[in-house]
Amino acid sequence: MDLSKSNSEHNNSNNRSIAEKIGIDFAAVIKPEMPLRKDYRIGCIGSGFIMRDCHLVAYQDAGFNPVAIASRTYENAKAVAELRGIPKVHRTWEELVRDPEIEILDVAFPPDKQLEVVREAVKQPHIRGILCQKPLAMNSREAREIVELCEAAGIKIAVNSNMRYDQSIRALKAILDRDLLGQPVLATIEMRAIPHWQAFLEQYDQIEILNMGIHHIDSFRYLFGDPEKVTALTRRDPRTQFPHIDGISQYTFQYASELMATSLDDVWAWPGEGTEKDIYIKWRVEGLDGMATGTIGWPKYPEHSPSTIAFTTRQAPNEWIRPEWDSVWFPDAFQGTMAQLLRAVESGSEPEIGGRDNLRTMAAVDACYKSIAEGRTVHFKEVL
Repeated sequence: MDLSKSNSEHNNSNNRSIAEKIGIDFAAVIKPEMPLRKDYRIGCIGSGFIMRDCHLVAYQDAGFNPVAIASRTYENAKAVAELRGIPKVHRTWEELVRDPEIEILDVAFPPDKQLEVVREAVKQPHIRGILCQKPLAMNSREAREIVELCEAAGIKIAVNSNMRYDQSIRALKAILDRDLLGQPVLATIEMRAIPHWQAFLEQYDQIEILNMGIHHIDSFRYLFGDPEKVTALTRRDPRTQFPHIDGISQYTFQYASELMATSLDDVWAWPGEGTEKDIYIKWRVEGLDGMATGTIGWPKYPEHSPSTIAFTTRQAPNEWIRPEWDSVWFPDAFQGTMAQLLRAVESGSEPEIGGRDNLRTMAAVDACYKSIAEGRTVHFKEVL
């Protein structure tokens, strides 16, 4: 018996029943809208985990067209090209950027390197779109320079805010847009995880909020908009051996409606050898007319572990509704991050996760660090 096919059929049947009941087709909601043209020639910069095992796997599944790769280490780029079937390997990222065949740049470098790449890319008339990693830069000043350089050159700039494309977050957004929960009262995220692939973080003093918490900060903005006020606390994590400001962080967004959205991030959440792990990400949104809870499957990667959602609403009284799917955040969400950039390029529109919008996510990060440094609540308008 084909269990994967059986699970898929069960999920489809369950989601059809939910769609009939509340009018949301979750199978459609969680899928990104694809560009009409999938053969844009993509040049990939970087050969680490995110590029090798997320971007390129997702692009292959979506039918996108990565044609070249470069990295800081040629041998690494060559190995990834062989693994993922990329025809051309450049010796340097500069060489790739100048390759006239490249139309779209997919940049997976650490944030302190991305401005340098963009400064070179905007000089090239063949570059039509750039997908950068988040954070877009180490600070808002550099992020703004990236955005303005691309706008002046007529290049579409998007930021890989991939948690917006996690299936449970997409489903939650649909629920909120349909007003199934009523006025939101409280939203929470709790993260206990270990970002084992990001060794480059050890060179920074600002590590958690800028590099991991930014997922949650951007998701709060996606779900609820910009806050009015931000309050943040942090401590150094003694389980982490390199100097840093923020190892364990808690930050709260306050809105005009009095909604509070708060996240607790513990990203080296393991005492070490001789103890058991308890790794997870979970979220919850409470409203006047309903409640939704969910989990993010990523901490179990590479195990195939879809994110989950369950919600209850007065519009379908006295039951928990549980949409289901087979796709996962890593790598499937990365189809959406590239697809929205390609759609923007072909239509001349602003990307869904465009650089200009991301400046407000960077401002929210700034507000967190300002709150920590000054020991007070920061009004969001102070950092815009």
